Amino acid sequence: MSAPAGKLVDRLQAIFDEGHGIELPGLLTDKEFADRDPRPAAVLIPVTDREQPGAILTQRPRGMRNHPGQVAFPGGKLDPGEDAVEAALREAHEELALDPSLVRVIGATDRYHTGTGFDVTPVLGVIPPDLPLVPNPGEVDSWFEVPLKVLFDRSNYTEHRAQWRGAERRYYELHFEGYRIWGVTAAIIFNLSRRLEITETF
Repeated sequence: MSAPAGKLVDRLQAIFDEGHGIELPGLLTDKEFADRDPRPAAVLIPVTDREQPGAILTQRPRGMRNHPGQVAFPGGKLDPGEDAVEAALREAHEELALDPSLVRVIGATDRYHTGTGFDVTPVLGVIPPDLPLVPNPGEVDSWFEVPLKVLFDRSNYTEHRAQWRGAERRYYELHFEGYRIWGVTAAIIFNLSRRLEITETF
């Protein structure tokens, strides 16, 4: 199997380039809550090359010490000498056995500073549909796919506000087939949705 090279890649690349060619104020961030120098990290947003494309997300095992049971994109901290794209592809391979050679990288989007001290670079890529992804049980409990027209439609999210570390924090939440997408993951999607504006396209 080879990496996607069809119409979706071209369409998504054009939308990505256009959306990132402008200044966009007011992007979500938790930078104000971070109390240490951020550690660089990256996540991969894998989009499936199908007629109705979707994005692959994972759910972390409930027994994990950090962020148990939360929904996330495959990703993690950068290793020494890595850039964001390399780290995102490596982590997706470690977590889901996703072959990096099958990913057509579209580009890196707006970095997201988490309140727990990470500077996360989301990397958008296109992958073949229906890959035999294999979750690493130490890092991933399950994986699922959400149609882009659902995931990037901001009207599907509910806004919440809560007190955290002495200040009010705004966050968004989407429920999809029993999965709760919220926090950092929802914020990354929300920010990227403002760049792409693809709900009518797909």
